[in-house]
Amino acid sequence: MDKNADVRARIQELVEKLNRAAKAYYADDTEIMSNFEYDKLYDELVALEEQTGIVLSNSPTVNVGYEAVAELPKERHEKPMLSLDKTKSREGLRDWLQDQTGLLSWKLDGLTIVLTYRNGELVKAVTRGNGEVGEVITNNARVFANIPLKIAHKGEVILRGEAVITYPEFEKINAAIPEEDARYKNPRNLCSGSVRQLNNQITRERNVRFYAFNLVKADGFDAGNSKENEFLFLQEQGFQTVPYRKVTAENILQTIEWFAQEVTEYEVPSDGLVLVYDDIAYGKSLGRTAKFPRDSIAFKWADETAETTLRKIEWSASRTGLINPVAVFDPVELEGTTVTRASVHNVSIVRELKLGIGDRITVYKANMIIPQIAENLTGSNRPEIPEQCPVCHGATVIRKMNDTETLYCTNPDCAAKKLKAFTLFVARDAMNIDGLSEATLERFLGLGFLQEFADLYRLDRYREQIVALDGFGEKSYGNLVRSIEVSRDTELYRVIYGIGIAGVGLANAKLLAKYCHNDMHVLMNAKAEELATIEGIGNVIAEAIRNFMTDGKNIAVIEDLLPQLHIAAEQVNILEQTLAGMTVVITGGLHLYDRREALQDEIAARGGKASGSVSAKTSILINNDSASNSAKNQKAKALGIPVLTEDEFVERYIR
Repeated sequence: MDKNADVRARIQELVEKLNRAAKAYYADDTEIMSNFEYDKLYDELVALEEQTGIVLSNSPTVNVGYEAVAELPKERHEKPMLSLDKTKSREGLRDWLQDQTGLLSWKLDGLTIVLTYRNGELVKAVTRGNGEVGEVITNNARVFANIPLKIAHKGEVILRGEAVITYPEFEKINAAIPEEDARYKNPRNLCSGSVRQLNNQITRERNVRFYAFNLVKADGFDAGNSKENEFLFLQEQGFQTVPYRKVTAENILQTIEWFAQEVTEYEVPSDGLVLVYDDIAYGKSLGRTAKFPRDSIAFKWADETAETTLRKIEWSASRTGLINPVAVFDPVELEGTTVTRASVHNVSIVRELKLGIGDRITVYKANMIIPQIAENLTGSNRPEIPEQCPVCHGATVIRKMNDTETLYCTNPDCAAKKLKAFTLFVARDAMNIDGLSEATLERFLGLGFLQEFADLYRLDRYREQIVALDGFGEKSYGNLVRSIEVSRDTELYRVIYGIGIAGVGLANAKLLAKYCHNDMHVLMNAKAEELATIEGIGNVIAEAIRNFMTDGKNIAVIEDLLPQLHIAAEQVNILEQTLAGMTVVITGGLHLYDRREALQDEIAARGGKASGSVSAKTSILINNDSASNSAKNQKAKALGIPVLTEDEFVERYIR
């Protein structure tokens, strides 16, 4: 047998597996592999490449970052943004520093952004992208919670930093999402999606923060050959910089320990540390490799692991029928706390880990925060994936999407589905009924007060029983009834969102309400091909809506609900239809409108259609940088489509 062939095959396998995991994490904001497993496989790939001298063109060891995928303008960086070489050895970090002075700082876990200021004003913000080409997110950066829009220095200033969402903000946002399976997995994924929004109102609401970590250029400023002076300059301009400490070989180990103690309480997500030489000239003299600069290095925490025994896998059902696995094991101490549970995310990871009850496993805290399974030492491969739902005992089915297997309950009357469905229906963005927590809904469902959504508006039938419940009384009952009564006066998009059609979020619900002119029956009778023509809906969601609306039980629920509500009538449009029959595409940042959605509403109010991509059907492309070489500009010019600035467009069609 050709052993080298086996090694080459393993290299190919590792490259494909790591690239799938990276795409899921960075581009799709999902997780199919733990950080621990990724690092382990990455290190194995590096070793095999060094052993054989074979490095494939698509290897993650030579490609940097994720490919830009959002509908945002793209821009090439003046200089490639390299990733950092890394070590998990504290002594290795000390040896790297040698006799130099360095700055040791947090390695923040968010999205790297490049900011450009001219004449003291923010003019451009670009994501790191794949290191060569990033996405222009200037409009979104303007609403970061702590970013200076103007600075004192008038020369051109270019800097890099990390956009992040803190743990408290992450937990607050997740707590407002009633469906467990719709919640975000970690702050990094939430931040990535927030920074790359087409609508910067969402970015503002997410409270994104920015921490500067590198001054690329500052005309007229002399740093005196000191990285620390660059940090101080940035602070003087109003930027929050990444917290750092000055270190030498004598104190670096103690300083690393200080960071290790702080990380469990630090509110900003961090996955390690960064060490950079303070002496700028010395760092530059070392040059760079194809992938790494030599003036800085990353330190990743050597995860504290503990061995324990897997006792069971709990399967938790949700509104959509998705059943999530959670590993339960004998208590272990990790990073100063007792841990007994870890999410396993989906069936694919359960099988990848070859889990079975009674297996000896090692567990750790990802980034010293989130419990995860590192390895399965037994590998019995007896996962015991339930064939029945743990709540209703209905049949389950495994569904595969994007190489990920997940478990679903097939029973439409599952109690867990019903509880989560009611939780969504009463949520703030849906019917907004205060006083109906998930626990209260569970009690009402268990007592038979609620069978369908309309029953919420008939709870007065059970007034005596509710008043007599523990924790209730006349006052609580009165407050609840008033909240329910207030919710009767509503808007159709809230109803569409609240009834829980798979894949229909709040934004899509608004599009659908506008399409059917605030008449639910139009939506109930619409064909899938008609719905698919709505900008932002598409074939998959259109089919999901049609499937929902052809289910007799769903129709009965809606028909029973509608008489209980007073849905606001569609506002009559009295504006001149200056854009009737025209399709308009908006790209780049805006300055007359705070958010892109506001301009899109103006276009629709005047009879036009706002689209996200340029095609032969496009009438106008709005771009404040009309000389840009972006793909949309090039395509518009090739098709002979006029490219107007925001001011030109407003002057011709809005005013």
